[in-house]
This record gives sequence, structure tokens and C-alpha cells, in this order.
Amino acid sequence: MNILDKITLDKRKEVELRKSLIPVSQLEQSVLFERVTMSLANNLRHSKSGIIAEHKRRSPSKSVINNTLNVQDVAKGYEAAGVCGMSVLTDGKYFGGSLDDLLTARASCNIPLLRKEFIIDEYQLLEAKAYGADVILLIAAILSKDEIKQFSEFAKTLNLDVLLEVHNEEELHKSIMPSLDMLGVNNRNLKTFDVNLDISKSLSNLIPDDFVKVSESGISNINAIKELQPYGYQGFLIGENFMKTDNPGVSATEFIQNLEK
Repeated sequence: MNILDKITLDKRKEVELRKSLIPVSQLEQSVLFERVTMSLANNLRHSKSGIIAEHKRRSPSKSVINNTLNVQDVAKGYEAAGVCGMSVLTDGKYFGGSLDDLLTARASCNIPLLRKEFIIDEYQLLEAKAYGADVILLIAAILSKDEIKQFSEFAKTLNLDVLLEVHNEEELHKSIMPSLDMLGVNNRNLKTFDVNLDISKSLSNLIPDDFVKVSESGISNINAIKELQPYGYQGFLIGENFMKTDNPGVSATEFIQNLEK
């Protein structure tokens, strides 16, 4: 069983438990449920840098990345740096995140927030909305074509942007549908954790121009972005690179300033 299968199996149990504890009606009564969402896709279309910066404490591939920073400081730092949006890991068991991180980030900044999560149930989209997210992530590797359609169309009824993540051509072909805003190519093989930017390059011409192209994982320097921009990528998800420093906001600021030179 690879790590992705393991995470998904645990996620199903976790979501069943959450559903039994917090009814949908309670999520819908959240103060944030009525807020007007911000579009990450629009921000990326009009940005020179296209940076989506991540808050991530740990990961299965790197174990601890940074356990000492609080989400509020990270969110404020990223906003000051001029990022297009912020990705917040909400998985507890494998990434050390929580929905409370999303809530704290929402209270601390005014930029689009992506709930970075392994979504396998519509209930998680209602949670995302109730806790202040603007964007949800769908991972093609763990969803059928019907689920991708169901979840992305449901997200649209909640005015959430949808970023769909693929790893290969097969996943991409089952995923292209009008209810998506952004197509993300993950350069990390989630089964082996190897990273290769060629994945983004080889899939770029198969992604229709209606979608904002996002490259994820393994982007640790400006050269990687400059290499990918000619392939039509407008968004770049950067996690560990900023989070492994003492001040992710300052790190993101320097990165974006150098990129825009």
C-alpha cells in the first residue's frame, strides 16, 4: 500500500467521524459561510510571479519542516510578500495541520486561501467554506471522473475556486471539465516522492488554455519558475522552500522580488 492509499483510507474514517460530530447545518451557520470568496485563478492570471505560498508543518516525505511558527505570522508575512494566495494544510495525521489553521489564516490576512486536503466527500467542501477557504484542491489520483465532476460542481455552488491536481496524462484526460478553474501538475510522484519538473513540461500542451496552469512541488528556486513559464504556467505552489526558514514571509518577499527583477 503506498502512502497516498494509506492517507485516503485514514481520511475516510476521519471524515465519517467528523460528520457524526458536526452536522452540516452547523457548518452552514458559520459566520464565514456567507462571506464573499476571492478568486485565486484571477489573481494568478494577473500576476507576474504567480506564487501560491504554503503553510506546512511536516510531510510524509520530509517529516518535520517547521513546528515553531504560528499560522498568523506566516499568513501576514505571505500577504506582505505579495503572494497570489496561501495554501493551508488541514490534514492532521500526516501533515500536522488542522481546520483551525485555516480559520486563523482567514482571520490574519486578506488573500485567497486554498484548503490543502485529501478531499473524498462533499462534506469537506462545506467545511472548507465554513472555515474561510476560497479554493479547494481535488486530487485526481484518489478520485473517479464522476467524483471529480460531483465535487467540482458542488464547489461552484459554494463559490469556491477549484484546483485539480494531476500527476500524469491518464489522470489529466479524466479530469478536464468546465467546473475546474485551475489544473495543477504535481512534479512529485506521490508513490515514490521523487520530484521531476519534466512532468509539468510534458503535460503542459495537453492542458487547454481555458484553465490556469499551476505547477506544484519541487519548485525551490527562481530558475525552476523561469523554466516553466514558457510552458504556460501562471501559478507555482511553494511549500517547503519558505517554511523551512525562520521567517517564511521574508523568504517569500525576497523570492518574489528576485523573480520580478
